[in-house]
Amino acid sequence: MPPALIIGALITAFFIVVALISLVWTPYDTTRLSIPDRLQPASASHWFGTDQFGRDLVSMLMEGTQTSIAVALVAVGIGVGVGVPLGLAAAAKKGSFLDEIIMRGNDLVFAFPSLVIAILITAVWGPSATNAILAIGIFNIPVFARVARGGALPIWTLDYILAARTAGKSRARISAEHILPNIANLLIVQATIQFSLGILAEAGLSYVGLGAQPPTASLGKMLADAQTMIYSHAQLALLPGLSIVLLVLGLNLVGDGLRDALDPRLRRARE
Repeated sequence: MPPALIIGALITAFFIVVALISLVWTPYDTTRLSIPDRLQPASASHWFGTDQFGRDLVSMLMEGTQTSIAVALVAVGIGVGVGVPLGLAAAAKKGSFLDEIIMRGNDLVFAFPSLVIAILITAVWGPSATNAILAIGIFNIPVFARVARGGALPIWTLDYILAARTAGKSRARISAEHILPNIANLLIVQATIQFSLGILAEAGLSYVGLGAQPPTASLGKMLADAQTMIYSHAQLALLPGLSIVLLVLGLNLVGDGLRDALDPRLRRARE
């Protein structure tokens, strides 16, 4: 097993466990303000101290990690659930009108970064974590559609696919039974990459006020709130920033490790 995969899996597993624990327990209530306890240093009762509103930083980081992972995970799910079927359909009908419609639609979505999509969505429905999920998810759809189509096209030319078509199997059934299992490794690696990008996108959207709204904790919102005090209380910005960096690093290492483990050409090169 590649070392990158092991290290990345350990880092990612740590943050996932923290996020899961925060669903049922945090040391302090993150929605309760305590002005007399604001900007307290690290102590036995507050391991990382408190923020400018008197909230416990450990609790805020735990809940912020939960928000980031949840938003990125659902957004990747939207990309996989919609993009993969579209990519498989485009590959099955290569060169047809359906293929052109799907791929030109992907090009249209690619023309708008997730931040621009988020601005358009929030202009209509307002800023929220749900709208951030929608914006990131819409941007993920063409990514997975292109990966699925690109991986499927060479497989459609193989002899066993021709045999399946000769046996009377429909293109949809061939895509589900033969194509999808053979491109699963590509989709898994791409999902880990998009997961890490989703973490960054959620943090960026929350930073500019388009993501999760108070009282929901968010790592990006914590960074935005701390930017005016970075010289006097650097930990308020360093802790959420470091959490984002480590989480994204862990996911990228998992993606690189899975690519090395699942790609037979890379395995043969190492051997």
